[in-house]
Amino acid sequence: MPEWIAVICLGIIEGVTEFLPVSSTGHLLLAQQWLPRQPKLFTVVVQSGAVLAVILIFGKRLRQMFVKWREPATRDYLFKLIASFVITGIGGLLLKKFDFELPDTVAPVAGATLLGGVFFLVVEQWLQKRPLSDQVTWRIAAAVALAQLLAAVFPGTSRSGATILVALLLGLNRPAATEFSFLLGIPTLLSAAALQTVSELRQPSGEPIDWSMVLLGSAVAALTAFAVVKWLLRFVQSHTFVGFAWYRIILGILILLMA
Repeated sequence: MPEWIAVICLGIIEGVTEFLPVSSTGHLLLAQQWLPRQPKLFTVVVQSGAVLAVILIFGKRLRQMFVKWREPATRDYLFKLIASFVITGIGGLLLKKFDFELPDTVAPVAGATLLGGVFFLVVEQWLQKRPLSDQVTWRIAAAVALAQLLAAVFPGTSRSGATILVALLLGLNRPAATEFSFLLGIPTLLSAAALQTVSELRQPSGEPIDWSMVLLGSAVAALTAFAVVKWLLRFVQSHTFVGFAWYRIILGILILLMA
């Protein structure tokens, strides 16, 4: 198979799964059973394409936060986003310093994917008939930051899945939880891509990097993610995450069976 076709396929997978609560890592691991394996840098940097889609979709919301930052409600929301990102950043640096992470092997990825689906089912059942708010509290902002760190340590957990799940548990409604998770993903994923790129340039890993393929994968991920994120924002207005939960359970089992 030509490499450019494999890269397009991986870009589509990344764009579809990065912001859905289904584990992009699990899907990429499954895809690489058939497609040529790409360097770790490719997997991290191609996320930037998906982030670009979120920036475009939330462009008006982002402009509002900076233009109207003097308004108490806007300033409060922006500060909570910044605080959540800072907590994640500090925690991420500590994890990197102590090499506290699990390898990208099949068993932990499959387990995290499957268990995440089970937790979503439990939480959705627990949320039935419970009142939910659209206000992001400081408690939620801190918990979401910790959820991002959990997703970093346990590949397959899904960054968006973990952050949305925690926000729901603490009483935030689905649209608000999804928006906060997506907006927080912008600096988080861009920072991860930038750090990985700088690290590769300073200390090459030895893996050959075809930057044209990285750019192609990122562009495909951006286009795909744009359509998926717009769809999901409409979906959460009137649907639960139960369907995604069952999908994760099936995916986790499938990954284990194919290991």
